[in-house]
Amino acid sequence: MSRVLFETASTLNGFLADEANSLDWLFAVPSDDAPPVAPTATVQVEGSTTYEWVLTHEDLIAKPHKWAEYFGAKPTFVFTTRDLPVPEGADVRFVRGSVADALPAIREAAGDGDIWVVGGGDLAAQFMDEGALDEISVSIAPATVLGGAPLFPRALGADRLRLKSATAVGQFAHVVYEVVPLPS
Repeated sequence: MSRVLFETASTLNGFLADEANSLDWLFAVPSDDAPPVAPTATVQVEGSTTYEWVLTHEDLIAKPHKWAEYFGAKPTFVFTTRDLPVPEGADVRFVRGSVADALPAIREAAGDGDIWVVGGGDLAAQFMDEGALDEISVSIAPATVLGGAPLFPRALGADRLRLKSATAVGQFAHVVYEVVPLPS
């Protein structure tokens, strides 16, 4: 069965985006220092704020060929309550319900591949709430912001996470934790 991976980048003080929902802090770090992201994922999942930021930042509606360069043919599930544009040729599937309701379709689309929760932290926490999150992988950037979207807005004790690795990748500290399932 596919694994659900929350693989993201965070500021040193634990934010995914700043108070303006921007990731500009991340792109200030030289790109050749960036760690690889979810290489085994066949599906990606994200919230509407992340999706809209990427569309705008990369101008993907006007330049739809860039979608394929970045994401290939991977299906992308976007959790939203609004109608949003889709770059021409992109396989974007809008979800207007809960993670629990959408999970069977997401797993089916993933097949034997992994599911990459791109962002945000609250969406990853909803996968955790459903007992579906298998791994949290964070590339900690050499930057801080004054506030914004938190990395993971849930309390999670040390008994629920097991460190798999911690490495330096350029200017990033890359840490990977396995999520320990609750006893049945």
